[in-house]
Amino acid sequence: MPQSSKPVRPFSLLVKPASADCNLRCEYCFYLDRCELYPDAKVHRMSDEVLEAMVRTYLATDQPQHSFGWQGGEPTLMGLEFFQKAIGFQRAYGNASRAIVSNGLQTNTTLIDDDFARHLGKFNYLVGVSVDGPAEIHNHYRHNIGGADTHAAVMKGLAALKRNHVEYNILTLVSQSNVAHAAEVYKYLCGMGCLYQQYIPCVEFDSDGNLLPFAISGDEWGEFMCEIFDQWYPQDTRKVSIRMFDSILTKMVDDVYNVCHMGRDCRQYFVVEYNGDVYPCDFFVKEPLKLGNVLTDSWADLQECDKYRKFGAMKPQWHEDCDNCEYLNFCSGDCLKHRIEQPGGSPQTLSSLCSGWKKFYPHTLKAFRKLADDVRRERADTHRQAQAEATGTTGQSVGRNEPCPCGSGKKYKKCCGR
Repeated sequence: MPQSSKPVRPFSLLVKPASADCNLRCEYCFYLDRCELYPDAKVHRMSDEVLEAMVRTYLATDQPQHSFGWQGGEPTLMGLEFFQKAIGFQRAYGNASRAIVSNGLQTNTTLIDDDFARHLGKFNYLVGVSVDGPAEIHNHYRHNIGGADTHAAVMKGLAALKRNHVEYNILTLVSQSNVAHAAEVYKYLCGMGCLYQQYIPCVEFDSDGNLLPFAISGDEWGEFMCEIFDQWYPQDTRKVSIRMFDSILTKMVDDVYNVCHMGRDCRQYFVVEYNGDVYPCDFFVKEPLKLGNVLTDSWADLQECDKYRKFGAMKPQWHEDCDNCEYLNFCSGDCLKHRIEQPGGSPQTLSSLCSGWKKFYPHTLKAFRKLADDVRRERADTHRQAQAEATGTTGQSVGRNEPCPCGSGKKYKKCCGR
């Protein structure tokens, strides 16, 4: 990839070092057929040349943090040596540019042993572990190549992560195996000590426009997430982190979108396939949307290419009904996949999950707003205490008409003093 003097907007990388290759054959996986993009290779593995070029040029971009997300398929098929090389390149090029580097790994954990886990812990990887619930639920769709159940192997890999003090969270795909068992799944994960959770809807259609047997409807999604909220809200709001709930609070408190389905522009990361090909989104790794390759194109040029611009412009082209929806500020029309991937769908099509969001937000927003107020007050109290300790004025109160110590610019009575 040539160097470019053009500035870039901050972005992260979602890297597919083994492409869609995987040692499992989960029935609902949407990525397995991406191997058809590269029919000339039976086995797909990222070369050292592509790895080095990707790391070197990415770390040469000027941005606050450089984030690598390693995903698949199953990225651990690359073996421990590959990830050791990746860290070596990050250290070599990151030290030169003083880059702040973070790594995430999404895995089924079945290939994780103590050696692998020690590496992940030593270099502060955040590991996402795919678990759909207790064994009888998880094993419904998640089988290995031979058709065998995988829950026990996943738990063995998870135990290795825990022994080696690796930071991890749980990713649960909500499908027909678990959509009617929200409380059971939540209690199971919490009972294992898995207190960082993420729930993703499984939405896939056949060629006739029907939901595939494992996929869920919008109503089912809404009911599932309402039940998760009802399990979480009474006593776990400061104990269990649920990514979607955290994102709603972040939007309320900081006015920041930190997950792409809520935002107004999908151009927040690039997908890098095993051979260096670059795409705009995990759900849209398709030949017509190939943007370029890390060996031949600069990141600045990829950001400015016409395909990427047009892709980003689709997100706010939502259905006309969205303009008058009171929840638009939280979903921005929802993920493009849930609009475009429907038969006959387009950016202007209502999300297939719209009915679910319209169940979830009326059920939860009042409580979220209360939580957001609590967060603001706690931040103000912490800031005020720190200021008092720094200035020796501990014990002095903030007047209701004085500037709020949270830094909002509002009077205390209009902000954190409400």
